[in-house]
Amino acid sequence: MGNFEPGQAIEGAYDPEAFREIGHRLVDHVADYMKSARAREMPVLDMPPADEMLADWPSEFPPQGDGQVVERLKRFIEQANHLHNPGFVGHQVSAPLPAAILCDMVGSLLNNGMAVYEMGPAQTMAELHVVQFLAERIGFSGDAGGILTHGGSLGNLTALLAARQAKAGEDVWQAGQEQSYAVLASAENHYCVSRAVRIMGWGEGGIESVPVDSNFRMRPECLAEAKRAAEARGRQVLAVVASDCTTSTGSFDPIDAVADFCELHDLWLHVDAAHGGSALMHDEHRGLLKGIQRADSVVWDLHKMMLMPALITGVIFKENRRSYEAFAQEASYLFEGDDPEKEWFNVGSRTMECTKRALGTTAYVLLQALGTDLFGQYFDRAVRLTRAFADLVRGSADFELGLDPACNIVCFRYMGGYGSDRDAQQMRLRAQVLKAGNFYIVQTRLDGQVFLRLTLIQPFTTLQMLRDLLDEIRSFGEA
Repeated sequence: MGNFEPGQAIEGAYDPEAFREIGHRLVDHVADYMKSARAREMPVLDMPPADEMLADWPSEFPPQGDGQVVERLKRFIEQANHLHNPGFVGHQVSAPLPAAILCDMVGSLLNNGMAVYEMGPAQTMAELHVVQFLAERIGFSGDAGGILTHGGSLGNLTALLAARQAKAGEDVWQAGQEQSYAVLASAENHYCVSRAVRIMGWGEGGIESVPVDSNFRMRPECLAEAKRAAEARGRQVLAVVASDCTTSTGSFDPIDAVADFCELHDLWLHVDAAHGGSALMHDEHRGLLKGIQRADSVVWDLHKMMLMPALITGVIFKENRRSYEAFAQEASYLFEGDDPEKEWFNVGSRTMECTKRALGTTAYVLLQALGTDLFGQYFDRAVRLTRAFADLVRGSADFELGLDPACNIVCFRYMGGYGSDRDAQQMRLRAQVLKAGNFYIVQTRLDGQVFLRLTLIQPFTTLQMLRDLLDEIRSFGEA
């Protein structure tokens, strides 16, 4: 018989006291980093060209390591895009709450995959309670349910799979797809919706685009014509996807009017509220999602406007039974019965993922420990700051506002300086802002024109900082 002792290397790698020592060092460094980032003592982004970065990082992995875990993690922190810097006003990703970092650490420690209850009993209960909380905020009844998954892309795919199973008139999951299908969606819908329908085999014609108004919201009066156009191409329309809010402009599609159309034509209504769902956390702003309780399914990202780490997405169904129909599949080594609803405690039957992180743990702990009011107050502050910044832009003769912001996304452009190519000017200005390092901003296109775009998602960004941003852009433009 051979020697089956773990060996010195494995013993050392799992040494609790060694972990305690490097853990203390790393937590101290992370705390110092968050303090420094909030004080803006570093550029938001200091990014060399990709080929230089690739060459600068060692590519060899030695047979015996040097034990420098903390030192390597420090380098990742140093060379990151610093979301904890209040100058980060770019993409829709939050600076996670410090407590969330600890939640993720415990999640990695336990590493319980979430396919079956016995692999994560407490984590399963946490997920189900979080899902029920989100369903109640939406306004769904006690029959609602769903799951947490890794991001809005998987979330939207899951919801549309359920829509197909509910509305197609054929059991696509078991027998395969014979018909050609389509969904109706705003011209401003997120690209992951197009990906979802292509994954389902519907091709380029799987989405029929619905025109938007001057504020980039879906025009419900155009739904009937879009449906006729899809049907003329031989497509059976199954669902309408409302975007609340859109990624480019933060615009909210009018859910009530869309729901009226869906009820009239027996269509599934899916609301992609990945970003805007958190408006439901504050009474003053939940009107942005008026009518959302009439949806059949809703996607809501907690890693956007709920200060949680990526990725935590709720896929919530008005009827819990629909959540089982998206992935109605036998797996005898996991699930014991032939009725997945009877095994409600095995969430793997309702998600694309089998070995899924315990996403509910982080959300459950934060909602319980910090209270729900925190998230409503955060959302309210972001919206009020956005409106104040929009007023600054309106009051500046050398800037133009793309549209009145509905949430916390602002599109604007610099109109001063010289030159006729305004689009090239905006792109040049963005590059100069990034190089200066005080802010991280992005850009988008509205009606074919390039606009600078801010997402006011960082909890410590101030109005004075945004004044400084306008001054910085102005100085680059005048130069």
